[in-house]
Amino acid sequence: MIKVKDVNASATKFVQRAQSAAPDYTAGVSNAGPAWAANSAAAVDTWGTAVQAAVADGRFVRGINKAGPQKYQTRASTVGAQRYPSGVAAAGPSWATGTGPYLTAISNFTLPPRRPTGDPGNLQRVGALNTMLRTLKMQS
Repeated sequence: MIKVKDVNASATKFVQRAQSAAPDYTAGVSNAGPAWAANSAAAVDTWGTAVQAAVADGRFVRGINKAGPQKYQTRASTVGAQRYPSGVAAAGPSWATGTGPYLTAISNFTLPPRRPTGDPGNLQRVGALNTMLRTLKMQS
């Protein structure tokens, strides 16, 4: 028999050590961007194969079923709710950078003429905007 520590004591230690390791985390990631990008790009085939294997084996759904809806709801309404405001605030500049080209394109786009209410020709307006935005997305 292999002696292991109590799971609750181990969980407590895990949390305490992780909380005190923030400076180590910061130091570790502060210059890791180039290596992350290169290694991630080099692993694209492995990533695709692994994702397809997980789908084929049903692992994705098993993980969902194992967690259950209550875990999602509890974590989203507690941890997620606490982190959401600061996460959105931190993402503001990136959101503007990513969204800006689309808002500019929309503001410069000329829609086909509006037709009477209920006229199927109005769907052409939606389609034209959709085509323009999709083309822009695929170019970026």
